[in-house]
Amino acid sequence: MTAHKNDKAIALLSYLFLLGWMIALFLNNSNRSVFGSFHVRQSFGIMCVGALVFIIVGILNITILTIIAVLGVFVLWLLGFLSAIQGTTQPVPVVGTYFQKWFRGI
Repeated sequence: MTAHKNDKAIALLSYLFLLGWMIALFLNNSNRSVFGSFHVRQSFGIMCVGALVFIIVGILNITILTIIAVLGVFVLWLLGFLSAIQGTTQPVPVVGTYFQKWFRGI
């Protein structure tokens, strides 16, 4: 699948933290595309996983676990962002296909 220029901008914006994601969601909803929706869902899922992981490691307060968690979420973010740059709809490993199912309303 080759992404249209505007769709690619939406996809890239969605990976720029919460504000970028909200702008991407608004832009995608005004001109919905499969590519934009895919990446909006992926980035939202990564943010949810990140929030959940950071809550858990914050409670456990184990330094090595925190480092592993930060690296894991960063790798998911990086893979999603690279997929958007390349113009592909490659789900992030392990959880990406679930994000597409769970957040199909986005």
